[in-house]
Amino acid sequence: MCVCVCALIVNVIIFLLSANEVECFHTRVFFSSLLYRLTVVIIIINIIIIISFNMDIRPNHTLYVNNLNDKVKKNDLKRALYYIFGQHGRLIDIIAMKTMKMRGQAFIIYQDITCATQAYRSLQGFQLFQRPMRVTYAKKDSQQIISLKGVSAEVQKRREEEREKRKRKKMAQRAAAAAAALQAANQSVNGPAGTGGDVNALLDQPNHILFVSNLPEETTDAMLTMLFSQFSGFKEARRAAGGVGFVEYETETQAAAARSAYEGFKLTPTHAMQITFAKK
Repeated sequence: MCVCVCALIVNVIIFLLSANEVECFHTRVFFSSLLYRLTVVIIIINIIIIISFNMDIRPNHTLYVNNLNDKVKKNDLKRALYYIFGQHGRLIDIIAMKTMKMRGQAFIIYQDITCATQAYRSLQGFQLFQRPMRVTYAKKDSQQIISLKGVSAEVQKRREEEREKRKRKKMAQRAAAAAAALQAANQSVNGPAGTGGDVNALLDQPNHILFVSNLPEETTDAMLTMLFSQFSGFKEARRAAGGVGFVEYETETQAAAARSAYEGFKLTPTHAMQITFAKK
């Protein structure tokens, strides 16, 4: 493409110089000159080549980056590229090699094509290691780039699905364990069946501390604090193992208000909080 652009610039200069020379004689002679016609034809051909070149490279998941500083170590370069391009979306891979043919170049593979487009627009000319990056879409599809490293797009997709399946299974197991622990705790409070104890009355005995169960694995103290601190009297929130936690208020009335508001509240589509008063 650079060659075509240079040729176009040279031909435009020739065109202008020839115009100045011939204009001194006569305008009609200029328009009939062979040099003028030849120059116009060459300019048109170059414009067609440039347009065709740009049409061939369509937006895809993979960006081609060159003009990188080839004196930087490979691992340092990849880390820098991952940090910069990773801000625009999830990356599948970054390919940067130190071979003579690939020095100063890299391929950035995004999971989503819109992320690749955003990075393409935002990082054009970005200074990295004292050099402005040149960013364009790769000529090859991202599947072909991934295959260079021996991993097909289909295999990559299967791995993603398996990871999601394992994650869902693990969360379901934790939720089941938390439910079983809660049931065992309730049974220990209520005593054996047939003792005549009022189950609901025991479970609903007011307390300024709430017992929260069925929490997602990724729940933290900070998340619970942010959620329950919306109610007055909040003192502390503690995340415990097994998908449960404790939230403390100053009074039983304040704890009851928070319980009433958040009972059944879904932190995720599969995790609705279960809230009871903690046992005294």
